[in-house]
Amino acid sequence: MARKLHLSGNKGFTLVEIMITILIMAVLIAIAIPAFLGARDRSQTKACTYQLRQIKYAKEAWAMNNRKGITDTPDMSELYPTYLKKMPECQAGGDYTIAAVNTDPTCSLGGTHILP
Repeated sequence: MARKLHLSGNKGFTLVEIMITILIMAVLIAIAIPAFLGARDRSQTKACTYQLRQIKYAKEAWAMNNRKGITDTPDMSELYPTYLKKMPECQAGGDYTIAAVNTDPTCSLGGTHILP
């Protein structure tokens, strides 16, 4: 006995299939967004820490080259562009405080935006 295949004229997706696809995509997006935001925060923190370290080294070089004491505080115009290649800028929007040579520079955001 030969069976005949019954071909339907409907070639589209059903509403249930579309809703399941949308649900799967929503779950994947719900997982991906927090991971992306966490990665962005870690990247901004590392960039800020790097900038703070560069400011610290620039202050030390400024003090040695200009025969300054450890309690002297340089101005940003004295550090950039002579000792810093580019103007330091916190990627998360914080502001840097240079402070004296014997004190680590700080970011206004605080928290994880500090020198270790």
